[in-house]
This record gives sequence, C-alpha cells and structure tokens, in this order.
Amino acid sequence: MTGRATGRLCFAALFVPGLACADPATLQLQDAGGAVLAQLPMSAGAEICLRWAHSVTGGAVADCFENRSGTLTLTRSFLHDFAAGLGEVAGRGMLVSAQGGGYWIMGIDEALPDNGLTLRAGSGHVGHRLTTADHDLALLDHVDRGARVRLQLNLTP
Repeated sequence: MTGRATGRLCFAALFVPGLACADPATLQLQDAGGAVLAQLPMSAGAEICLRWAHSVTGGAVADCFENRSGTLTLTRSFLHDFAAGLGEVAGRGMLVSAQGGGYWIMGIDEALPDNGLTLRAGSGHVGHRLTTADHDLALLDHVDRGARVRLQLNLTP
C-alpha cells in the first residue's frame, strides 16, 4: 500500500465506525544475522519492558522502552536492590521507591542508538522476556541460551 493510500485509509478511519488505521511499528527479536525470530506490536506511545532475574541475586530487573514517534527510547528501569552491576547513574533519571520493594529509575528518556539493543539471552533462571499489557514473550522460546540477539524497533509493515 502506498503512503498516499495509507493516509486515505487513516483519514477514513476517523469517520467510519469500526475502521481502524493500523500502526505498522513492531519491536522485533532478531538473531545475530538480522533474521526476525519474533515481534510484538509497538505503536507510537506504546511501552515494552525487557524483564529478567539478576544472574547473581535472582532479583527482578526490568528496562522499559517506549516508541516515541519512531524512536526506541529507554524510559525507566526497575531494580530490586543495589546488587552487583545495578544502581543509579547521577543525572540519569530519578530514583523512586516501588510498592512492594525495589525501586524504579524514572525519566531516563534515552534514545537507543540505531533504534535497537543488542544482548545475549540469559539462562533459564535469568529468564529474559519481553512484556506488554497483552503479551509475554520469553526469549529462550526463540533462541538458545547465550545467543546474541537484537531488539529492533521496525517502523515498516
């Protein structure tokens, strides 16, 4: 569908009940060669969190990203405590106590280079997963432990 046709469909969606304009943005899980292994919808303003258990303490950790007008942006992080490798960086967000323990670093607001993040999938007890209000995608369902993967915001259908 051309950009002009998409624009017409979106404009029509304003006036025709039940007709919606699809946002083609997705957060893709890619292998080291760039092949798409899985993807989740990530329209403008949507949040997806990468969650895992700290490899030493086992405590909960999360990095949450938002699609800000086509830019993958780290907005906040959850940390269960100040364990090895965890903590606040001066001038990078604001520390807020979380209900039930741990804390959030809010307002990080850092655009990710090249709209993506490369990481290695942790073991089963680390349990890397991508979560939204409607989805919970375990990375190990798609790659082997220790595999290099990339989370990539894709803006094209």
